[in-house]
Amino acid sequence: MNKITYVDARDQTCHNRSVNRIVWAECLSYIRTLPDATFPLIYLDPPFNTGRLQQRQRVRVVQDAGGRRRGFGGKTYRSEPLESPTYRDAYSDFLGFLEPRLREAFRLLTPTGSLFVHLDYREVHYVKVLLDAIFGRESFINEIIWAYDYGGRSRRRWPAKHDTLLWYAKDPKRYTFCYEAIDRIPYLTPKMVGPEKAARGKTPTDVWWQTIVPTASREKTGYPTQKPLKLLERIIRVHSHPGDPVLDFFAGSGTTGEAAARHGRFFVLVDQNPSAVSIMQRRLAPWSPELLRLGPGEVEF
Repeated sequence: MNKITYVDARDQTCHNRSVNRIVWAECLSYIRTLPDATFPLIYLDPPFNTGRLQQRQRVRVVQDAGGRRRGFGGKTYRSEPLESPTYRDAYSDFLGFLEPRLREAFRLLTPTGSLFVHLDYREVHYVKVLLDAIFGRESFINEIIWAYDYGGRSRRRWPAKHDTLLWYAKDPKRYTFCYEAIDRIPYLTPKMVGPEKAARGKTPTDVWWQTIVPTASREKTGYPTQKPLKLLERIIRVHSHPGDPVLDFFAGSGTTGEAAARHGRFFVLVDQNPSAVSIMQRRLAPWSPELLRLGPGEVEF
C-alpha cells in the first residue's frame, strides 16, 4: 500500500519544483494553489467532448486446456476480463469548463514557457479562438497535426485519423525551442538526397506521423485515451531543458510524466479519476513520485 498525503493548499512546501508529483484532485482546485511562472512547459490532453463514455476493454489471456482460443503448438487459452478505466466525455458547456483552466495555464507559464493543448476535430477550432483571446493571437506558434493510421474506415465520409496540438508561447519573441534535440525521420526518397543526408534524416514538419499505442505493446496501460510516449518525448525534449518541471493537469495514464522523467525533467501530474491515479502510481514507480491530495491528514491508497 502507498500513502497519499493530504496537503493544505496554503502549504508552499508542496510546490517544490524539483520533486516528481502525482496529485489526486480536481485540477482547477489544485492548480490555483500553484505560484505564478512555475512551469516552462505545460502539456494538456483534456477531454475531447465526444459525448461518449470513454473506455477500453482489457483482457488477460491465460493458458487453459479447456479454453476456446488456440495458439502456437496447439495450446489453448481463455480470456479473463480486467478492470477497465472509464470516464464520461460529455460537457454542456465545454469552453466554459476549459476557460478558467487555460487561464491558469497562462499564469503558471514562465516567461519563456510554452503550452500545448491536444484536441481533435470536434472542439479544436473553438478552443483556438479561446486561446487567442487568452494568450493573444501573436502567441500562437504552430498547429501540429498528429496523423495515425489505425482503426475502422467510414464508408460515409473521409475517416478521421488525426488529432491537433495547438502550441502557444507565453512570449512569442522568446520561447524554448531546442532545434538540435529534434528527433530526425527518414526521407521518403533517400536516393534523391544522397547518402549523407539520408543517413542523418530530416526534421519533421508540423505533420507528425506516429502510430497510436499498439494494443499488444508493453507501453499499453489500459487507460482509454493513452497517448504514445514518443509523441510526448518529442515535445519535452524540444520545448524544455533538463531539470525543468513539466505540468500536465489532465494527466490520464501519465505519459507526460514518463516522458519527462526519461529525459531528466521533473513532472507534476494532476487527475481526479482514481483509476488514472492508480495507473500513474504503478507506471511511474521507478521515479518515486509523491502522491498528494488537497485536504487534511493521510489515507492509504
